[in-house]
Amino acid sequence: MNFSPNNGDFTFVSSTEAEELSGTISSPDVKVTLGGEAVRDPYASAFLRQRGYGWLLEVEDDDDSEERKPLLEELDIDLKDIYYKIRCVLMPMPSLGFNRQVVRDNPDFWGPLAVVLLFSMISIYGQFKVVSWIITIWIFGSLTIFLLARVLGGEVSYGQVLGVIGYSLLPLIVISPLLLVIGGFQLVSTLIKLCGVFWAAYSAASLLVGDEFKTKKPLLIYPIFLLYIYFLSLYTGV
Repeated sequence: MNFSPNNGDFTFVSSTEAEELSGTISSPDVKVTLGGEAVRDPYASAFLRQRGYGWLLEVEDDDDSEERKPLLEELDIDLKDIYYKIRCVLMPMPSLGFNRQVVRDNPDFWGPLAVVLLFSMISIYGQFKVVSWIITIWIFGSLTIFLLARVLGGEVSYGQVLGVIGYSLLPLIVISPLLLVIGGFQLVSTLIKLCGVFWAAYSAASLLVGDEFKTKKPLLIYPIFLLYIYFLSLYTGV
């Protein structure tokens, strides 16, 4: 006698009937995203998670709405600020109305570096080996002026001195085409060189030599003047 009670979703059968039963159990269709590709194998994902590599199954959505900054902004280059500082250096007279203190109080690196590189390129008629030498003089010459200013009681930073000395090379760049044109006239050429050096030294000294130096101003103005004479000598090859 066979007893086959029904109980909800379960059906009990005898051992004799169980031998005649057969069938398969289908596995669920599971999709796992791995590296942007759909993987239908749930065992692979379980294996990775058990081994501590579950982070490989995570997918980060790209935020297309995120705005990318321009390259100049990423490098912290403000062309308007650099242009204004160039005008302040080339026209150092207070009567012109420029806020020249921005060259000292808001120092930057890329503007002075561009000026120094431009001066290096035109120096000694395009001999590129002088570029590294001029950059070295700019860095260590500015360091010397900075140390001297601090010893004399000046409240300046090395970045401020580096920026002012670099920007103040612009007058020497301005006079370089004139020296090429009238290089044969020795007297006129000498006067132009002196004007360029005084122009550069005055522009730098008026920014670096403040009232805090009082009677010690010549001790700082003189090495600044000598530094620009040396820069000019690198240009002329003397």
